[in-house]
Amino acid sequence: MNNHEIDYKIYGDDMQFVEVELDPKETVIAEAGSLMMMEDGIEMETVFGDGSSNQGSGLMGKLLGAGKRVLTGESLFMTTFTNEGQEKKHVSFASPYPGKIIPMDLSALNGKVICQKDAFLAAAKGVSVGIELQRKLGVGFFGGEGFIMQKLEGDGMAFVHAGGTIHEKTLAPGEVLRIDTGCLVAMTRDVHYNIEMVKGVKTALFGGEGLFLATLRGPGTVWVQSLPFSRLASRVFASMPATGKGKDESGIGGLFNMFSDND
Repeated sequence: MNNHEIDYKIYGDDMQFVEVELDPKETVIAEAGSLMMMEDGIEMETVFGDGSSNQGSGLMGKLLGAGKRVLTGESLFMTTFTNEGQEKKHVSFASPYPGKIIPMDLSALNGKVICQKDAFLAAAKGVSVGIELQRKLGVGFFGGEGFIMQKLEGDGMAFVHAGGTIHEKTLAPGEVLRIDTGCLVAMTRDVHYNIEMVKGVKTALFGGEGLFLATLRGPGTVWVQSLPFSRLASRVFASMPATGKGKDESGIGGLFNMFSDND
């Protein structure tokens, strides 16, 4: 791999952003829309896929690399930021929702990390952002993150983001950890990932935790988030007042409707 060696600093607590320091001619790649600010002398360029050498050569190779990103729900394009000046420059990227940014040195993680499909934020140029197909259908259908997850490969720095508080846990060989499927952020390449149905009909139907749990078996490292964005969004949506006529007029929704009706 020919990854650029970037320096960085993370600011903030619950609404974090990462500031990347670029030497002359160094480049960082990022998801479209994640830019917060950048200094003069940094040039932006939109590219298919991640712009890495793993993407393949020629138009078809680039289209294939970009098409893989569509399967994970991401944009066809990514943005590169290159320091075209003669001095060190800084560019910053922000998380899209409350949570933490996790810096990952892929060279210290055996060159590969598997993460949930919307976790990637930015990385040094040369890091490959691809897809990881789960071999078992049960994982794909009931895993909470779909049949496809992202994989980050290379030996440079990568940054992923997740909701709430992040807990990093190292699993010993054979050690098993069961977590809510949406709380899985990332794991190293040696962790075995499967889906387990909750035992007991009453627990599954009335326990409020869903029918399935993710079963992670070591060795390896796992990153877990306390507040998946899907859980946050569902709570916000459930609390939104009904404003249309003919809908539920009770509770807070009815109070909002009472003040909004003009006839």
